[in-house]
Amino acid sequence: MKHYIYTFLLAILTLSSCSLNSDSNSDSNLPEIIAVEWHLTNVFGGLSGVDNNFELNEIVWEFDEEYGSLTITNSNENDTIEDGFDSGIYSFSVTNQDLNQFLFINDTEFGNLIIDNSENEMVIDQNITMNGEAADGYIYTFERVIIYEE
Repeated sequence: MKHYIYTFLLAILTLSSCSLNSDSNSDSNLPEIIAVEWHLTNVFGGLSGVDNNFELNEIVWEFDEEYGSLTITNSNENDTIEDGFDSGIYSFSVTNQDLNQFLFINDTEFGNLIIDNSENEMVIDQNITMNGEAADGYIYTFERVIIYEE
């Protein structure tokens, strides 16, 4: 009889130490994400048909959704090349219309926003606007870079 009691107590103690709602995270060994940066890699189009490539870290956009702010760090020193905005902090918002999302920067429509998470890519197409299509806008292509805690 004592054998059954000990087995029963051992089973209860073993089962009670496990929980489906445990505070321990199975992914706790993964580093914490500090920032998500979007690095401008290419600007294409416009009236003159530009096709400008940029190195990673040359032009970086960081969106802060909580405060609706966009921080741009632009170290491109060639003022004749289309590269979006100068370094600074801008307000931003995203508006949905039909199946499209449109990015507004400082309350001005900037373009159709397409994010492809599987490719870590963001495209802003100025040829697709809330009022229809255009033919002389720029297409900005960004690569996502995730900064992890060390």
